Amino acid sequence: MDTDLIRTLLVYALPVLFSITLHEAAHGYAARHFGDPTAAALGRISLNPLRHIDPVGTLAMPLLLYLATAGAFVFGYAKPVPVDWRRLRHPKRDMVWVAFAGPAANLAQALAWALAGVALVASAAPESTAEPFFLLMARAGVLVNLVMFAFNLLPVPPLDGGRILVGLLPPGLARPVARIEPFGFFVVVGLVIAGIVSTWWMLPIVRALLSLMRSVLPSLSTVMSAS
Repeated sequence: MDTDLIRTLLVYALPVLFSITLHEAAHGYAARHFGDPTAAALGRISLNPLRHIDPVGTLAMPLLLYLATAGAFVFGYAKPVPVDWRRLRHPKRDMVWVAFAGPAANLAQALAWALAGVALVASAAPESTAEPFFLLMARAGVLVNLVMFAFNLLPVPPLDGGRILVGLLPPGLARPVARIEPFGFFVVVGLVIAGIVSTWWMLPIVRALLSLMRSVLPSLSTVMSAS
């Protein structure tokens, strides 16, 4: 294993673990808040990453794809938090909030990493630069969480965006969309491989959010240019 790969793994390890853990825990917390204790009963409202990591989808698949494509293509998934929509107080409406809780947690983390990076830049002495490793980690935290936010809002079930769409549509339109869910994983993988998701969905959203964050935190540009 070369040093560049080891450095990349170290830089991204904490941001990825936090992004997955808080994303999944947020779903469980929202479900409990709206009346479904299923995730809580199974211990999924937890900050322990081991409760959310899928050995294949979270570890093996992304690493193998990274090595096989020299970092050009990475895809993975965590263990989904179980939600029994029938136990929600207002199933159709509440499921929208339960689904949105995960991406919202990622957006909050992106902002937190951005603030951490800006604080590192601000605290560095004028004649020196901030610790590059931690700047890289802050940059990774921003990017990982913005990508997770955008990707999970793709309006295809079983992704969060698909479930939000089903909850917002009137019943006559929601049912056909919901029927996609058993095949949704393959639809999403196909769209990812074809480059449609990254080019036409994720990149525009990530760029727009980065632009907005830079307008509020000008020194974020220094963090995002760390290398």
